Amino acid sequence: MGGQNPYIQSSEVHLPTKKYTLRIRDEQKQEHVIEVDPAKIPYGDHGLPGSILDIAMGHGIELDHACGGVCACATCHVVVRQGLDTCNESTDDEEDQLDEAYDLTAQSRLGCQCVPDGSQDIVIDVPAWNRNLAREEH
Repeated sequence: MGGQNPYIQSSEVHLPTKKYTLRIRDEQKQEHVIEVDPAKIPYGDHGLPGSILDIAMGHGIELDHACGGVCACATCHVVVRQGLDTCNESTDDEEDQLDEAYDLTAQSRLGCQCVPDGSQDIVIDVPAWNRNLAREEH
């Protein structure tokens, strides 16, 4: 399962038209630097096309997403430290799911729903907690 949830409100998304850099600091404080190429979006079926989750999974960076990336849980909670204003607006459905996340901040988004427009580089942190306590081995 993955992609978009047909039962929730759609968000107005503007996909990037030029390359930009996405920096992901994971739970172990390891930084992953990705040059996002708009020609390769979508990378898979994880969340909205061009979402933080889609990009991370397309580059082999694990970001928990128990629901398959359809905005039905909060396990892909990320904190956008730079570039939040270049991302699509959150929907009421995303806000409802974020209410279930630990350590919510004003910069919190669901990785499956947050789509940068590519007009500036993005920096995100993945919180150290993990609500999805069961994880498959690679």
